[in-house]
Amino acid sequence: MATSSHCLLWFFFSLFFGHGFVPLEASHQVYIHLQNQSPSSLKTHQPYRTGYHFQPRKNWMNGPMIYKGLYHFFYQYNPHGAVWGNIVWAHSTSTDLVNWTPHKYAISPSQPADINGCWSGSATILPNGKPVILYTGIDPQNKQVQNMAVPKNLSDPFLLEWTKLPQNPLMEPTTINSINASSFRDPTTAWQGTDGRWRVIIGSKIKRKGLAILYRSKDFVRWTKAQHPLHSGKNTGMWECPDFFPVSINSSTGVDTSSISKTLKYVLKLSLDDTKHDYYTIGSYNREKDTYVPDKGSVDNDSGLRYDYGKFYASKTFFDNAKNRRILWGWINESSSVEHDIEKGWSGVQAIPRNVWLDKSGKHWKGGSKVEVGGITASQADVEISFKISDFKKAEVFDESWSNPQLLCSQRGASVKGGLGPFGLMVLASKGMEEYTAVFFRIFKRQTKYVVLMCSDQSRSSLDNDNDKTTYGAFLDVDPVHEKLSLRSLVSSFNKNIKI
Repeated sequence: MATSSHCLLWFFFSLFFGHGFVPLEASHQVYIHLQNQSPSSLKTHQPYRTGYHFQPRKNWMNGPMIYKGLYHFFYQYNPHGAVWGNIVWAHSTSTDLVNWTPHKYAISPSQPADINGCWSGSATILPNGKPVILYTGIDPQNKQVQNMAVPKNLSDPFLLEWTKLPQNPLMEPTTINSINASSFRDPTTAWQGTDGRWRVIIGSKIKRKGLAILYRSKDFVRWTKAQHPLHSGKNTGMWECPDFFPVSINSSTGVDTSSISKTLKYVLKLSLDDTKHDYYTIGSYNREKDTYVPDKGSVDNDSGLRYDYGKFYASKTFFDNAKNRRILWGWINESSSVEHDIEKGWSGVQAIPRNVWLDKSGKHWKGGSKVEVGGITASQADVEISFKISDFKKAEVFDESWSNPQLLCSQRGASVKGGLGPFGLMVLASKGMEEYTAVFFRIFKRQTKYVVLMCSDQSRSSLDNDNDKTTYGAFLDVDPVHEKLSLRSLVSSFNKNIKI
């Protein structure tokens, strides 16, 4: 992020600066010495607070739903500091997914089943319209167990008060079920089968095998573990924050999680703890056997499909019955160091909410000079540009060994001039170009088609060497001969304590 108060936005066609590649920081790293500190105060000067993205007023953050016309966002929050720990369920509401009103915590540690933390979970709307929350609690033995909370007053559209079931925990590791007590978390939104029973999956692992453990219930209180998981994957590690939902094969309209139709496909999303990225497969759900089978060619591991190729993790969808759409939200961790997060008093934002559906096209994603974009000198802007390439003669030959787009972006970043590229945007650029973030394309040629590489390079985003300077990348399924390359960038922060 730029330190200068004067920030510029540039088009660019080739740059000559250094680049780098570093691993992502884990989201569940616990800083014991910071867990008992008193609540932090908020600094007056906050140059990089966001404008477009949801974030709490202060401290660390990481299941959404709609009820009586209000959108409810429950999120993992540390009330005592800008690092992970002391986790409660914070709560905000909105009428438009843009402007949010914060409320008191919905769920905080108070029972033996969650005394050491109230971790991730999901909300489900029952047929009678009653919302319920299933969430992971940490018990006195630090086992991960599953609990339930219900609204105290259903007539309150803000759902300000929640009551935990005295039967908690409803699902827990035992010597009989052989569930890994330290890897059993993040229950999904539940769905109802034709037999009237409810189903829910919970992320887990056995050694290196990732699991979506399946539970069933007739009354949503007494749950029985199925003999087999809904799905599993070898050598994938822990499956965090699983999400399982149907999508229509002939419409962009969203469908409820419990919908039953022959015109549905299913999406299983996994947040891989090993890589801190979200991956998904599209496949079929056998309701009689309660098993999910990915379509041919759809893979479960870290070479599979991703919603987002940048900072994006622990995502969750919900069905918006007011507008018949499925909304996706994900968490964006900070590039700054833990020490700087503590200094500025907050850490983490939510990605922009997105409408998702099954696209019939099968497409995953809809050196020279630099030119300053006139009039844009703010640290908050919404910019969309398109590039039309007419001459492909200079495109470099694509090496078939280039299977990792993120690594390729790191090796051939914004500083390396190519035949066709890099071209794109430099955002949050300081006036002297000491700092900037480059978002750009490169085009390569195969024997019968062209390959488009998109990169986001943080290597020069900040002069602070403690910051994360990862370069991200993805191959785009677009034909640059017949289609324009479009790029939309939301530059979202405060500058000099003024929202521009």
